[in-house]
Parts: sequence; structure tokens; C-alpha cells
Amino acid sequence: MRRTGTLRLTQLLAPLTKIDKNSKERVHATTIACMNDPTERRGPAIEPREIMQDGDAALRITWADGHVCLYQAPVLRRACPCAQCVNEWTGQRVLKDETISDELLIADIALVGRYALNFIWSDQHETGIYSFRYLRELCERNEPDTGEA
Repeated sequence: MRRTGTLRLTQLLAPLTKIDKNSKERVHATTIACMNDPTERRGPAIEPREIMQDGDAALRITWADGHVCLYQAPVLRRACPCAQCVNEWTGQRVLKDETISDELLIADIALVGRYALNFIWSDQHETGIYSFRYLRELCERNEPDTGEA
């Protein structure tokens, strides 16, 4: 069963609860077990601490290193890593950016194990698995250059 809302990554595995996406309050949908030492296995840069759907068109991830990334739904959909959107043999992007509406929405989000997210988009596409590493790379690639090293 798919759930949407905020995923807070702290303590122990707890049951998922349905949340109201229209609520103005931050509702915590679930608590999920983290690695004993997240920096040992994946590092804080790709270990999410909070995953929150902002309305129907955006996603916010707070990473263990304190960095916060905001993702707009159309940008994420255009970056879909699935085999329908990227040629499996060449790695060349098959999906054309102009075919994705700027009005695209996130219909639902699911956690995939402890390493990725899966989205159902308002265009009914749902095969992409976005690893946390890939999401962090997308965030850093799309951030404006501040001139800092």
C-alpha cells in the first residue's frame, strides 16, 4: 500500500499511517529504522532524515548532513531513471522533456527498501525508482552555483 506525506527517518520501524496532504501542519507518516551508523554505509550526504511531500507538486528532503533539497514534480519526472525513460543499453535519455507538463503532480510516493523512492505521477507513470544517491545528485546538479567550493 502506498502512502504519502512526511517520512521521518529516526528510531525504529513503525506502522505507516494515512495522512492528509492538504493539512497545513507537518504530519509525520512514519518512522523508519536507520542504519546503526549511517555514515559508515552511505554517508550523511545521501542519508535522508526527513522526506516530506509539499502539496501535490513538490518534495522536500532534509539530509543527515543538514542540507535541504526541494524538488518540483515536473523536474523529477523529467529525470526519471526507468527503462522507459532511459535506454538501458546506451544510458541515453529517451523521454523528451517537452512531453512532460509543467502542471504534473505527484499522485503518490512509496519508500523502496531503505534506499529509494517510487512515485506515481499524475500522468500515470510509476516505474521509476529514484535512489537517495540519485536524488541528492539531482539536487546538487540543479542548485544555483554560489561560487563556493
